[in-house]
Amino acid sequence: MSLDFNDETFRGDFTFKNSAKAIKRFPFPFPEDSYMYSVNMEPHVPGPVGSVFEHMFDVDEHYVSEMRDRAQVLADDPLRCQSLPHMELAGWDLLELIMESKARDYPHWFSLTKDGNQWHWVNRPLQIEQKFTFLDASTLPYGPMEYITRQTQGDFTLQDQRDDDLWIEAGMVTTQADWSLDFDIGMSFKQWHAPVPLAHQMGIFDRALKFLLKLQHGAPVRRFNWTMTVDPLLDTSPENYPKWGPGKTTMTPQTIGHRQHLRVELQTLHRLPRSNAIAFPIRCYLIRFEELVTVPKWARRLHRVVRDIPDELATYKGFLRNKPLMLEYLAPFDDGQPTSPGFAPE
Repeated sequence: MSLDFNDETFRGDFTFKNSAKAIKRFPFPFPEDSYMYSVNMEPHVPGPVGSVFEHMFDVDEHYVSEMRDRAQVLADDPLRCQSLPHMELAGWDLLELIMESKARDYPHWFSLTKDGNQWHWVNRPLQIEQKFTFLDASTLPYGPMEYITRQTQGDFTLQDQRDDDLWIEAGMVTTQADWSLDFDIGMSFKQWHAPVPLAHQMGIFDRALKFLLKLQHGAPVRRFNWTMTVDPLLDTSPENYPKWGPGKTTMTPQTIGHRQHLRVELQTLHRLPRSNAIAFPIRCYLIRFEELVTVPKWARRLHRVVRDIPDELATYKGFLRNKPLMLEYLAPFDDGQPTSPGFAPE
């Protein structure tokens, strides 16, 4: 495997870890010392060099191992990737967006050559070379959405817009935080988000839907979401809950620093040009508590967020049971000093 990428696992022996560089660029999701739901959308524009915002689709040291894990999930459960027939054009839109972005932003790893509709794609990290006819699915080994998302970190849904609503009608979902594409496919925007506590009463999803229906091509937006995960599991799906759920009951003061992970989703939304669908990439980043506390500001702030979060949100985020252990671990890193505004380390 190339020295650019880790050889690691997200199951079994759990050899996943973040390098010092990966810790420094981790997308810490809390701009202040408390947390409550908000729409919190901002333009998805290029950010600082080396950050997760530098490029449209972030490719990092975990890329090859994450794609290997995705292939295993799909081999075990092909329904993690589904697309209703009318969403094929949106799949081609997504393929074009990702291929063009990666070839532009990472030319040492990816290349795309076009001669009319005859395209030539090269993915060097995964040793893939494919010549195909754009808009002709018979020239690819999978449908267009599945083909490109087997080569792209993060989950993806494609949402059709009609009747003043968004409908989730295609997706590649293998790294989700306890939700099911097979259950949600065909649902409207509010139906999909129905399990989220408090946000509906606050009008969060009314505002979000109104905003997204007006999303323009060429003006993508982004936001953070987060939860907690025991062990570096990418696949925390409802279908596999018997495999990962019991792990929450096995935490101890001696293991929580190594096994408890903050799980952050960088969510972006893109209006697609031909289909008018919205692509919703959900990129998952994991960091161990013992890695996170090497950044003093983050350690202080996470302690305060966990301490003060309402129980119903801690339950939804999956850590109410282990909240006392988390606070016991994090408290020594909180010296009571003020923290600076924003996500970045001091």
